[in-house]
Parts: sequence; C-alpha cells; structure tokens
Amino acid sequence: VQLVESGGGLVQAGGSLRLSCAVSGSSFSNNAMGWYRQAPGKQRELVAAFTSGGGSTNYGDSVKGRFTISRDNVKNTMYLQMNSLKPEDTAVYYCYAWVVSVMYWGQGTQVTVSS
Repeated sequence: VQLVESGGGLVQAGGSLRLSCAVSGSSFSNNAMGWYRQAPGKQRELVAAFTSGGGSTNYGDSVKGRFTISRDNVKNTMYLQMNSLKPEDTAVYYCYAWVVSVMYWGQGTQVTVSS
C-alpha cells in the first residue's frame, strides 16, 4: 500500500490550498483515512478524517469551518481543501489510511502560510 501526497506549498494568510493523497495497492472506499499535521516542536494533531466505513467525518477544532476532507473513490484519491489559511496552519501534512488493521502513512507535504 502506498500513499503519495501532493499540493503543499507556500501561501499567504487568507489563501487556499488543496492537498491530494493518492492511494495505491488497496481498495479505497470503506477505509478509515484522513490527515494529520505536525508543526515544528509540536505534537502531531488530527486535522480531518473519514471514520471506518468511510461515511462520517471528523475535524480538529482548529480547522472546523475552514478545511474540508473529501474522497474520489474512482481515482482512489483523498483531498483536503484548506481555506482561510492562517500562519498557525504551517506544518507538514500527512495522510494516512487503515488497511486490514495496519496504518499506512504518506511521506508528508509541507504547507507554509505567511503572515
């Protein structure tokens, strides 16, 4: 199973980015999967996720109303639309997916929000 993220970069505060996570090697539609992020000197925190079965979503309190998680089951790709970005959103963003009780991670993509 491989997860490959893309879409990170540098953006000004108030701007938007869309991250993608392409999943290969596994069926996709019913897996629990989502996004974490880790800023320098801070613990990794949950950003957004699909729960097991793929039907429900969870969001971290700091991103509710600004970020939206979605998935395309045909393309086996998950997305994170990030709007109204703030400098405190600066972090490395990682996607993950649970496959048969094993948690797989992507390599991470850097998001930097300038003030």
